[in-house]
Parts: sequence; C-alpha cells; structure tokens
Amino acid sequence: MALEITDANFEELVLKSDKPVLVDFWAEWCGPCRMVGPVVEELSTEYAGKAVVGKVNVDNNSEISAKYGIRNIPTLLFFKNGEVVEKHVGVAAKNVLAGKLDAHI
Repeated sequence: MALEITDANFEELVLKSDKPVLVDFWAEWCGPCRMVGPVVEELSTEYAGKAVVGKVNVDNNSEISAKYGIRNIPTLLFFKNGEVVEKHVGVAAKNVLAGKLDAHI
C-alpha cells in the first residue's frame, strides 16, 4: 500500500530515503487522480523494497504542494537522493510510470 505522505513526514520519507521515491500529488475530488490511484497502489506493491511509493493529498498538505509548485493534479514526482529527477502531470499508464521508476533504481 502506498504510504501517506504529509507535510510533517515528507522530509523523513522522501528527502532522506536511500531508495528512489514516487510521490503522487492528488485530491479526493479529482477524477483523473482516481484513475491513477490504483496504478500507484500496484506500483507500491511491486516495488516494495526497491523504491518508496507514496501519496500526498494536496488539500491537507498545502505546504509541500506549494514548495514543489503543484498546480495541476495528478502530478507524480520522482525523487532520488532528495532531488526531483522526473515529473509527470496527468494520467499515465502503469508501464510508463514503472519505466520512469526503473530508470532511477
């Protein structure tokens, strides 16, 4: 299951991770987010131990959303060594997101 990432635990779970991290910025009311959500959950299971996969609810975590300039959702950010290495805005197929994760493992 994808981790729930918040303003409070973002630094610990994402920036200090020794593994690549995929963060899905989403909201309950967002239709496209509901399409990407199950894909993110599948990736969290498939990449357990190889990468960290989590979700940030933009309505509840405005600080981190603002810091990374999240204007459209879903936005998926890929982090490595505490830095954003890739960004995807909008709905994406599972193989696309898996390929981006694979590139940083």
